[in-house]
Amino acid sequence: MTSVGDWRPRLIASDMDGTLLRSDDTVSERTRAELAHWRAERVPVVIATGRPPRWMLGIREVLGTGTAICANGAITLDLATLRVLGEHSLQPDVLRTVTGELRRRQPDTWFAVEYGDQFRHEPVYQPRWDVDAPGVAEATLPEMVAQPVAKLLARHERLSRDAFVELVAEVVDGRATVTHSSTDALAEISALGVTKATGLAEVSAAHGLGAGDVVFFGDMPNDLAAFAWVRDGGGHAVAMANAHPDVLAAATHVTDTNDADGVAKYLAQLR
Repeated sequence: MTSVGDWRPRLIASDMDGTLLRSDDTVSERTRAELAHWRAERVPVVIATGRPPRWMLGIREVLGTGTAICANGAITLDLATLRVLGEHSLQPDVLRTVTGELRRRQPDTWFAVEYGDQFRHEPVYQPRWDVDAPGVAEATLPEMVAQPVAKLLARHERLSRDAFVELVAEVVDGRATVTHSSTDALAEISALGVTKATGLAEVSAAHGLGAGDVVFFGDMPNDLAAFAWVRDGGGHAVAMANAHPDVLAAATHVTDTNDADGVAKYLAQLR
């Protein structure tokens, strides 16, 4: 780990769940105030999350304006208008190949897809969130893979998370990008090469900045690509104390937990 020193970020980026958000899905007053301070200093605050655009209403109430990198880098969203600025989609041929091979290897694998503001899942797939929300509906697998999607979700109810994600990565290898951010056996699949890192690089470049200007906060394996991009470029890759062991190992710095205002505490040191 390196010391904080007198380095100051020119762009602040953060994951949401387990990082900026507390366990009750809220942002503390201390964190709100700290982010407001940096925004007043004209430092952009960017959200980088696995969440889809339809889950950005709450964070828009906190930030008001800015950019959100959603679906693990697949969608870039303007928070003020909720307008999609860019999208990198998984194509139907890849979707059919991946779902077919996974279903062959593990018949009890069930699928869902994100279409930006819409979510479709097989009838047997058990969503943990958004069960009765607008835009959420059941669909058959052939219906779901007939058009490009922002993210494919594969779930298994009996296998362990690590075993299942490893299987998905083996099947998907060279066709798409696989990550995970859940304690469940849930794999998140994006277009090949698409990660939070690619989204963060695009947004940073739009501000005329590079990795060395960025502080990024995260806690789960879907943050690892962004950690590597920031770290290797000379920025600060900051893991929460509650982070996954792989994220802690990849970090340049570690801050307090999400429930103890870890993001705000770290940023306060950089003023």
